[in-house]
Amino acid sequence: MNKVKSSEHDRDATESRLITAVGQMIEENGFEKIGINAVAAKSGVSKILIYRYFGSMDGLITAYIRKNDFWLNFPDDFPLKEEIPIFLKTVFHQMACQLRHSPMLKRLYRWELSASNNIIEVVRRQREAAGNEIISNISKIMQCEPKDLAAIATIITSSITYLAMLEDNCNIYNGIELDDDHGWQQITTGIDMIIDNTFNLLK
Repeated sequence: MNKVKSSEHDRDATESRLITAVGQMIEENGFEKIGINAVAAKSGVSKILIYRYFGSMDGLITAYIRKNDFWLNFPDDFPLKEEIPIFLKTVFHQMACQLRHSPMLKRLYRWELSASNNIIEVVRRQREAAGNEIISNISKIMQCEPKDLAAIATIITSSITYLAMLEDNCNIYNGIELDDDHGWQQITTGIDMIIDNTFNLLK
């Protein structure tokens, strides 16, 4: 391995250690209490490298969120028109499953609702751009107006996010048990019905 490849490998490994350390600290204490000295100590990586690789502590936290956020890691490939409904059902099922079982993502959404800072603004802009791109691609395939799909996507994603966050402190909503897989099966079945009805109208 030449020096350039070795240097790139070392940087990748160091960035991975830093991102892993940030994730562990977020799960333990949330986003608010993360400082550069604590991250350096947790990861065993010099503060100098945090600044060199990420520009700032904000840059490192943003990189962590960017790596783990569901919509910021959405695949680039889209199926044919007739496969779009089942594709979207799968996407929303995966979103619900990931959010329900990720303390970090729940902490992130709670943080976004309770604070306003540069990290949150950057992530919101990136997620908004990613969401608009997904909607644009699907509307082109379906030959429909993006605004119609945007409304449906907003209703579904916001519902999943709210109910997943609510699960920790309220185990029942409209008679549906949020802390039980059977309850979420009921919710995702409802989502499937919305998608089927939406695309039946678009035919």
